[in-house]
Amino acid sequence: MAPVSKPSTPRLDKALKRAFFDRDVRDVAHDLIGATMLVDGVGGIIVEVEAYHHTEPAAHSYNGPTPRNRIMFGPPGFAYVYRSYGIHWCVNFVCEEEGSASAVLIRALEPTHGLATMRRRRHLQDVHALCSGPGKLTEALGITIAHNTLPLDRPPIALHARTEDVEVATGIRIGITKAVELPWRYGVRGSKFLSKPFPR
Repeated sequence: MAPVSKPSTPRLDKALKRAFFDRDVRDVAHDLIGATMLVDGVGGIIVEVEAYHHTEPAAHSYNGPTPRNRIMFGPPGFAYVYRSYGIHWCVNFVCEEEGSASAVLIRALEPTHGLATMRRRRHLQDVHALCSGPGKLTEALGITIAHNTLPLDRPPIALHARTEDVEVATGIRIGITKAVELPWRYGVRGSKFLSKPFPR
């Protein structure tokens, strides 16, 4: 009797190091689309992000350092985790040189690794809804304030470069009231895992 084959897990390309984030935050945001994000081996392909730069008022760092955002002012390549509206956690990747205080918000993933764990944490089965928003993906990956200030290139976090070309869509950011005109939201065009579709 032939053994039952298990679904294959997508292969992972080279790991992204902290130097990857030492660039313009918009370039990093664009290049993160299609990369894979894992936390303790659970996660998936990044399909939607937003860039935030210290010079524009939607960024948490716009008015200077606070106890909450201080990690943004440090060197690039670290996680910035904060509570949004007192409800859910959001995870950001600190970018640019030390003192710039710019970051990329991870908005949505296509789940590929640890689906059973994500479904248990999110109490639902629909794979398209597991990580289709910044609060949803942190719950699915088990991200909390304990991950704030952690390096992005060491366990429990792992980031891997995209394995294939993707068509990157751009648009305005979601859920903000300042600098709303900036087209700094990036995502995989046509993905079924986005928090919100991009205009055609």
